[in-house]
Formats: sequence, C-alpha cells, structure tokens
Amino acid sequence: MGDLVLEALTKRYGGTVAVDGVNLEVQQGEMVALLGPSGCGKTTTLRMVAGFITPSSGNVRIAGQDVTRKPPYARDTGMVFQSYALFPHMSVGQNVAFGLEMRKVGRAERETRVMEALRLVRLDHLADRLPGQLSGGQQQRVALARALVVNPAVFLLDEPLSNLDAKLRGEVRMEIRSLQQRLGLTTLIVTHDQEEALTMADRLVVMERGRVRQVGTAEELYESPRDPFVAGFVGRCNLIEGQPEGAAGFRAKGGALLPCTNGASAAGSGAVLALRPERIALAAAEPREGAARLAAVTYLGAQTEYVVDYAGTPLVVIRATPPEGDPLRRLAPGDAVTLTWDAAAARLLPAQ
Repeated sequence: MGDLVLEALTKRYGGTVAVDGVNLEVQQGEMVALLGPSGCGKTTTLRMVAGFITPSSGNVRIAGQDVTRKPPYARDTGMVFQSYALFPHMSVGQNVAFGLEMRKVGRAERETRVMEALRLVRLDHLADRLPGQLSGGQQQRVALARALVVNPAVFLLDEPLSNLDAKLRGEVRMEIRSLQQRLGLTTLIVTHDQEEALTMADRLVVMERGRVRQVGTAEELYESPRDPFVAGFVGRCNLIEGQPEGAAGFRAKGGALLPCTNGASAAGSGAVLALRPERIALAAAEPREGAARLAAVTYLGAQTEYVVDYAGTPLVVIRATPPEGDPLRRLAPGDAVTLTWDAAAARLLPAQ
C-alpha cells in the first residue's frame, strides 16, 4: 500500500465527468507528476487529494487512513499553489507560521520550526520582509516553506513554476527536486510542462479527458508509449497514420513506404507509426525526381529542426546543429535530402 492511494477517484459536474475513475499509488518518498493538457482533470485530482473538492465517488487514502471526507486541515498535507497564495499584509515569517497557528502549535516551537523551514529554502534572512518586497522566485520559496513547516505526510504542488521566467524556473525546479529527495517527501505535482515532469518526477501519470492514459517512468513513457496521445504528449514525435505492409514496412496515408519492424503484427490493419525526430538521420542528396525535399529549416542553437516532405508524408527531424563547413549547414528549403532510421526505432501503435 502506497503512502498516497487514489481508488476509482471520480468527479462529476452535472453531466460532465472531470475526473473518471483514477487509480494511483504514490510510494513513500516518491515524486509523481500528473501531466496533461489544460482541462484533462489533473488539477481537479490534486484538489480532491487536498480536500478542496469533494469527490463524486472513490476514495483518497493517506498513510493508510481514509481521508476522503475530511477537511483540508485534517489531511496532513502541505500544498503549494500556482499563485503562491501568500498573505500580502503578513511578513514572510508570519506567512510560514500560519499553518502552525491553525494547528495550535505553541509559540516557541512555532518560531523554531518557521526558521528551520526558511533555512531549508535559504530565506531565513528575509523573515521580516513582506511578500511584495520579494522576487517571484523568493515568493515561491516562501510558499514552499509554508507547506513544509507542517511536516506533511504528502506534499502537493499545483503548477508551482508556471509564474516564473524560463531561467528561474530551471533553478527553482532543481531546488524543489533536491529538497524533496533530501527530506524524503511523498509528493504529487501537477504540471502541463513536459520538461518539468521529465526532469523532476520518479513517475509520470499522463491524463486526458479525466482519464489516466499511462503511468510509468519518463523512459518508459518516452520509449514505450501505449497510444498515440502519450507518444505525442511526452516529447516530440512524428505520428503517421497508415497500415502495416509486410513484415518490415508501413504504408503511410500519403503513400510513402516507411521502414518499421516494431509490433507490426499486433497493430492490426489500422495503425499509427510513432517515430522520434532525433532517431532520423539526414543527409544532403543529389536532386532527382521523387527525392525527399526540405520544407523548412529552423536553427535552435545546439539543435536544428528540419521539416522534410518524404514522398507526401511530412517528417520532423531534429539533429545536433552541424559545425561551420558541414554540408548540412548549407541546407535550405527545397533542397533534396535522404532520410534513414533503424526500422526498430519506429513504433507501431493502435489507431485511436
């Protein structure tokens, strides 16, 4: 039994099902990310765990106790909100102490625990400041300290980095992960950011339309997606509709015959070929009728993205940016190219 267990957790709003029978176990000290597009039910799931939304059916268990009908303050959780939710008229120290006051913790112990929590996030020197006097990253760390100070059994994070700029987001992401691992916190985090989920979480839960599509490690979801939705949502992926042809081919709807040996027999007559852009090798070619041609080239610094018309099928190719003098550096839209990949790198998935 995990430290946090969701059993057939469901939430309906009239005729709309926001969360549909979610089952999940989060083990002690594990960080699990709920990942999916806006409206997929991930935040509703997190808020049911926190106690801010009452489930229509199903159960939430924390440390073996059924807390489904308990209010938020009786759940032994600490939550960090997307908007930080700091009290602007209270100092940093007072904000962090608020949860302890609600739990009737004595003043001496409260002050000790507040300073310990602020030291964890390296803000003990700013205890007397108001939130409005802090940067966005500092405010986020105050929100983290406020959640940590109550020593929660389960740590809940709702899009904690979405209000930070890209550079700061990377720094705070590493801080949160380091803190979570150091303290052994059982953590559930909601995010729509793939990179955030891939770099922070031990396991990912991909959701769509209120349902769980797949649960696994970042490597499992990236290398062995269960369906086209997961393949397209976790990382970049070429998804091509068509059908298997023979033991080592796939006929795309556009007419191209693509090498593929992965699961052809199990895919049935209708299928989707999933091929990661970085698995495709690209080379300049002599112009000829029917050759694959570049449709677009986008320089991305360390990488370059190429869009190729491959016999009527568009394919995205991502390669390390070639050095000056390399023939690939001179490629431009309209140029003829050749594409090659290991047939086993192309994965056949059932059509949705």
